Amino acid sequence: MTTLLLIGKVNSRVRERLTGRFEILELPSARAEDVTSDMAARVTGTASFNAMPASLMDALPNLKIIANFGVGYDGVDVRHAASKGLIVTNTPDVLDDEVADTTIGLLLNTLRQFPRAENYLREGRWVKDGAFPLSPLTLRGRRIGMYGMGRIGQQIAKRLEAFGVRISYYTRSPRNDVQYDYFPSLKELATAVDTLVCIVPKTPETRQTINSEILAALGSNGVLINVGRGWTVHEGDLIDALEGKVIAGAGLDVFEDEPNVPEGLLKFDNVSLLPHVASASVATRNAMADLVADNLISWFEHGKPVTPVPETPFKG
Repeated sequence: MTTLLLIGKVNSRVRERLTGRFEILELPSARAEDVTSDMAARVTGTASFNAMPASLMDALPNLKIIANFGVGYDGVDVRHAASKGLIVTNTPDVLDDEVADTTIGLLLNTLRQFPRAENYLREGRWVKDGAFPLSPLTLRGRRIGMYGMGRIGQQIAKRLEAFGVRISYYTRSPRNDVQYDYFPSLKELATAVDTLVCIVPKTPETRQTINSEILAALGSNGVLINVGRGWTVHEGDLIDALEGKVIAGAGLDVFEDEPNVPEGLLKFDNVSLLPHVASASVATRNAMADLVADNLISWFEHGKPVTPVPETPFKG
């Protein structure tokens, strides 16, 4: 029977789908030094939550496929995998709608301060102190800049269309399948809009690209929303911009050093913070788990993965 290795805290549905078809071994973390000689000899496939360093691949000499739980796979050394002829898969599409929905909710929470308003009610302050203060910001008349226009970015933009806002975007090159205004640089986009929605992956090119210069370009009515990777935002610059009223607010679902959130961000009433929950519904996580399992089943039973990443050597 084919032996699979589940790495770290794997969604229980993955385990349920694979049990019976495969022999299942488990590894608590992605540490190569924890691989036993038995694992090294028998494991030919893995499932993990964005954690597959080159050292772990090397510790599993019979490995054929790495099934990643998540659309982002920056924690998988795909170049090393490709050099070894390993298949890498991810879980695109099935979480796009959930992340897009969450983005709209986070944007509204940031602009209208709904979490603060609910806490105000729950604390009895509506009765004691009167009406909750008017929100200083609104979605009405806003100009939205999308930093990233991939699958999820397009779903976010489609939802924003219903609000009657103007939408623009910046990516490395313009897309011919969208009608929104394109800007050739992030700074030009930030200068032209008052709301910046970040939905780019973690790559060397996106490292802290949202910094003091971009926040200053966004301006005093500006709002930053980040549902991509914490890696993209210079958190120190963001705190400084909020303290100096360089921008008007921010909504963040992702952070540089999760689950650690900078203390400086917790003090602002005009900041909405979520613990990386954009895709975190039972339905969506089950769909992601099913796609992880389907990739492994399809590879070992039919010789081809369902959703290989572009860097994979598979040419089906």
